[in-house]
Amino acid sequence: MSMPLSGVRVLDLTNVLAGPFCCHQLAHLGAEVIKVERPQGGDLARQLGADAELNRELMGVSFLAQNAGKRSVTLDLKQDEGREQFLALVASADVLVENFRPGVMRRLGLDYENLKRINERLIYCAISGFGQDGPLANYPAYDQIIQGMAGVMSITGAPEHAPYRVGYPLADTIGGLTAAMAINAALAETHRQAHFIDVSMLESVLSTMGWAVSNLLIAGRPPAPLGNDNVTASPSGTFRTADGLLNIAANKQEQFEALCRVLGHEEWIRDSRFAERQARLEHRRALSELIESALAFDTTEHWWKSLVAVGVPAGPVFTVAEALKHPQVRDRGLVECFDDSGIDRPLEVVSGGYRIDGKAPRVSTPPPRLGADNAALLVQTSAAPAHAREMGDK
Repeated sequence: MSMPLSGVRVLDLTNVLAGPFCCHQLAHLGAEVIKVERPQGGDLARQLGADAELNRELMGVSFLAQNAGKRSVTLDLKQDEGREQFLALVASADVLVENFRPGVMRRLGLDYENLKRINERLIYCAISGFGQDGPLANYPAYDQIIQGMAGVMSITGAPEHAPYRVGYPLADTIGGLTAAMAINAALAETHRQAHFIDVSMLESVLSTMGWAVSNLLIAGRPPAPLGNDNVTASPSGTFRTADGLLNIAANKQEQFEALCRVLGHEEWIRDSRFAERQARLEHRRALSELIESALAFDTTEHWWKSLVAVGVPAGPVFTVAEALKHPQVRDRGLVECFDDSGIDRPLEVVSGGYRIDGKAPRVSTPPPRLGADNAALLVQTSAAPAHAREMGDK
């Protein structure tokens, strides 16, 4: 199918996750994404993941997860030859994404100001931990560092155990999505011109913490760890059943009353501790204990279906494996498969998490071997950049 970014060329100079995840989204929207990698080892993610043999082959699981549909060239940007070949690619590109520390590209003479002289319509996106300026701009940052400094860890976990980090690279992923959103907005400009997009992972994460931040800024209430409880409503959290756990979000009055009827305890509706929303928040623990005592008489599956049938949002707590195998996920095509994967087994990776015109986005090729597209994409240095596409000519 025709994809929104068909015909857009993206240079992906990024490593590990935030940048590769950004360009992963662009590839699934139809962009031609060219990874520009170091000749010695390439993207560090090629050496990361749970399979040691794939790491040795420079096709680590962490790389495979975010790089399907891309092409790979190897260039040493510190050498004249590599720089000339790179400039030829820049002249033909629409977007460049990098996640070096601020100042690295400037020291190479390949910063935004220099590159937009070669391509006056170049969208240059720099992803970093803290942004391109400010007192922490040059500090190194990984996902867990950002989770800690954004306050995410301070509100994650039960009060007696917090702080905890979120169990996957939340900050990297949010940073990548933020960059992809900003890039798409720049590409949609009617009379497109060059833009410099400065993505701070710290700010990206803080911007998603709307209620936690706003309760502090507007109401003066600092957020605190509540485990699996919802800060705004009760009963809304995770409850133990006869055989496992069930999430229940009875956030509205009518949902609470329906929950009471399903559990066979309509008297809770009239109990002064639970009759109103604020009272339920103040007596959360007592209410939760009563609910769990009722849920103990049957299974998660039973209560899940019973509650959903009367309009109470509820759902089991799945493992990742259970989530992926569930028909709701499996049958909508989130996972894309490559039989000819370039490794010793078929490859399955997740795509974009949405559909366009009823179809899940797909890329046509598996993640590339390091430098696989050198011959096809790199011009001879004697010809670069003279034979490159004219500045901004698309």
